[in-house]
Amino acid sequence: MIIAGRYSFNGGEQTVAKKYPQLLREIEEAIKRISPRQLKPKISRERTMPGKELYSPIELNSAFKNQLLPLGWTNYRVPCDYPTTYYTEEFSPKPLGQGAFREMDFLKEKLGLEVQFGKYAFMVYNVCAKMTIFSKRGIIDAGVEVVPVKLFANNMSSGVSYFEQFVWDLEARGISDIDIPVFIIGVASKPNVEK
Repeated sequence: MIIAGRYSFNGGEQTVAKKYPQLLREIEEAIKRISPRQLKPKISRERTMPGKELYSPIELNSAFKNQLLPLGWTNYRVPCDYPTTYYTEEFSPKPLGQGAFREMDFLKEKLGLEVQFGKYAFMVYNVCAKMTIFSKRGIIDAGVEVVPVKLFANNMSSGVSYFEQFVWDLEARGISDIDIPVFIIGVASKPNVEK
């Protein structure tokens, strides 16, 4: 894979490069070592592209795990204790089950890393909610989000979002006082060569 786009949200690229230069190199090297064409393809069952070989988000995420876990990156979970005090008197549910959590794909030192080849809402959630929650709890102080560029996303299931759309939305939204520095990295298979 190659790095096809770079976007610094709230000073993210500068913060990560200054505070975590070695971790940024590890992320960039992991991206370069992953060859999507060597991963097992996903065969589409979608009406709009039946039988087409697509890049599998599950395989891509596994490839990142194979690259980063041996370097000391870990998956990190925060348990969620959901409040019930806000229910109305007319509503009396059974107690909520245990085991709910929020999860960061990768964590090393105080840098959070999310690899997102899924639906659009998850990209925005990762940067504008999840990373803020992890920061508020003192777990991370900066983040990196790896997402496909449009040309790469065109070769995945429908509904996968992409770097260009994500950057537009973040620019249009602006920065809030609770946002943390996040470096958004857009990836592609090869320069201008997709399936």
